[in-house]
Amino acid sequence: MKKRLMITVDGPAGSGKSTVSRILAEKISYMYLDTGLLYRAIAYRAMQHGISIADDEALRELCDGINIPLETCGDMRVLIDGEDVSDNVRTEEIGMLASSISAVPAVRDALLPLQRSAGKHGGIVTEGRDMGTVVFPNADVKFFLDADVDERARRRYEQLIENGGNANLDEVKQGLKVRDYRDTRRTVAPLRPADDSVVIDTTGIDVEGVIEKMTIIVEKHARQAGS
Repeated sequence: MKKRLMITVDGPAGSGKSTVSRILAEKISYMYLDTGLLYRAIAYRAMQHGISIADDEALRELCDGINIPLETCGDMRVLIDGEDVSDNVRTEEIGMLASSISAVPAVRDALLPLQRSAGKHGGIVTEGRDMGTVVFPNADVKFFLDADVDERARRRYEQLIENGGNANLDEVKQGLKVRDYRDTRRTVAPLRPADDSVVIDTTGIDVEGVIEKMTIIVEKHARQAGS
């Protein structure tokens, strides 16, 4: 592929967007940006320091210390004030707090330039909840992944167990419902498909099947861009 495309992948928690975005980026030798990890990092640091989500100034200062050393492939890492916090933020507790923090205008305003700077030259797969609608509205290819809540809960539960955590499937499912409600109804950048996004229901489809669908679409756009 000649042109370095900007590819966005949005969707609710457990839809598979992180897994497929990372694999897709590696497959086509693009950089990978997990914006959810940025908000989780801020949430983790806020919890460490006892910062309230109502303290806009303190949250903004946390954003000032964030750094993302992007790599072509592999897991994304996030540093805050030089400390790599990437492995400390995958809990459900941090996920719930990140969902609240991501709705804080001061945080979104502070992280927006960082995200756009990472993607300004294309050649990147970026995933989150408002990549195609707010952060990169002019992206070349936009995907929105979804799945029914039972499947998303099962995936999240298995991920937590695999990472050595303790989890209850019913509690995970309820947590997803809360996050879905919060993310889709917040006034700032609510979760929704962009008008020009390709919506893929991943229910009952394995990772390889989703990647195949996405790759076909990306290659088509790359050919059109190079013609």
